[in-house]
Amino acid sequence: MLRLFTATGNRVLADAEPLPADAVWIDLVNPTEAEEALVEASLGIDVPTADDMAEIETSSRLYIEAGVTVMTVTLATGIMAEHAETCAVSFVVGPRHLVTVRYQEVKSFERFAAQATRNPDLCSGPLGALMALIDTIVDRLADGIEHIGREVDTISRATFRRADPSAAGRQQRRSNLALQALLTRLGAAQDSLSKARESAVSLTRALSFLQFAAPKDAGLAAQIKTQIRDLASLTDQASFIGANLTFLLDATLGLISIEQTAVQKIFSVASLVFLPPTLVAGVYGMNFAHMPELGWTLGYPMALAIMLLVAILPYAFFRWRGWL
Repeated sequence: MLRLFTATGNRVLADAEPLPADAVWIDLVNPTEAEEALVEASLGIDVPTADDMAEIETSSRLYIEAGVTVMTVTLATGIMAEHAETCAVSFVVGPRHLVTVRYQEVKSFERFAAQATRNPDLCSGPLGALMALIDTIVDRLADGIEHIGREVDTISRATFRRADPSAAGRQQRRSNLALQALLTRLGAAQDSLSKARESAVSLTRALSFLQFAAPKDAGLAAQIKTQIRDLASLTDQASFIGANLTFLLDATLGLISIEQTAVQKIFSVASLVFLPPTLVAGVYGMNFAHMPELGWTLGYPMALAIMLLVAILPYAFFRWRGWL
């Protein structure tokens, strides 16, 4: 799909329709070969292909060719929807046009398109449209990191705080499924955070490159510095959340270890409780001819009472010592 944005409005270009001369922002979403060829022929620029955008070396992502600045960045998507992914997006900045190329839907682009529809002045020039678009992307990225932070706070409360205040003073057990769910949520949060951090770093590199690539008379220096500072603060926040995630992961693994130890302790106590009665039963189960208790009327109840007593005494001792 090929969308056009001008200082007077926007529309989707139909097949075989020529490119308008007043187009400022040209948004290529999953472009076909015909659409790429139309833009290249009309503007005299090379549009990066999907293979070009997959390159990871800086020289293939940030360069100037024939007076056209090309920047390919990695953007995080789906953070708010709990299925984070990354996609490559290329910005091709010419003297009169801004061309964006992407092969995935990116919410920040849709948000900026809506803003440009309400306020066409945002697309009065390619560099102005680029900075307004990057500002929207950074705002959306900040929203995503804030969402991850709230999720981490929720996980922290689920990990350490008792759901039932009346349970104070008693150990509140967690099931294996609950602990597995915590680990799953931690993994999802860490995945989203790593993609958000990668996006912030990629945008910072692109803006640092744009500082030197943009014309000095364009008046973008202050805007670029502001965006770089914003991205630096987002990176710091992501690092802080990452440290919390690491702590929560260690704490959750510790809780799993405690639960496993508690289960082993139950079996150990059960073995200890039933061992003395087994000894008593074994003694009275021996077939000796001369055992005085065998002839007593109360011999059987006495044996049962002894077995019950020797079972209770170890349990009571462990409770008194605070081992249970």
